[in-house]
Amino acid sequence: MRTLDAGQTGKTVKYLALLLLVAALWFAAYGQLLPLADALLALLGLTRATHLGEAVHFFLYDTPKVLLLLAGIVFLMGIVQTFFAPEGTRALLSGRRAGVGNLLAAALGVVTPFCSCSASPSPS
Repeated sequence: MRTLDAGQTGKTVKYLALLLLVAALWFAAYGQLLPLADALLALLGLTRATHLGEAVHFFLYDTPKVLLLLAGIVFLMGIVQTFFAPEGTRALLSGRRAGVGNLLAAALGVVTPFCSCSASPSPS
């Protein structure tokens, strides 16, 4: 087991403090999406009682929500990927029967919250 010296410990504490600050800001921003969308809608002179107002409110609320969630998930998956090297995953899956390999690959894919809907096959 590797031990950290005083310099590395201080750097780790700074990174964790920064991570906690960013997480707090992310949650604060996420919690204020609805009031912000309502305020922007009122600023535009629209109400949710009309179709146009409801559509604009939907855009003003859901666009930042999706972007915040995507940024959070990408960040978390980046952290997860630092603990799992591609070589380790290949070693885990290689040499297994097709059924067992497929089940293991599916289990590993469960922790990755991205779908392949946007992936298009290359032309052959």
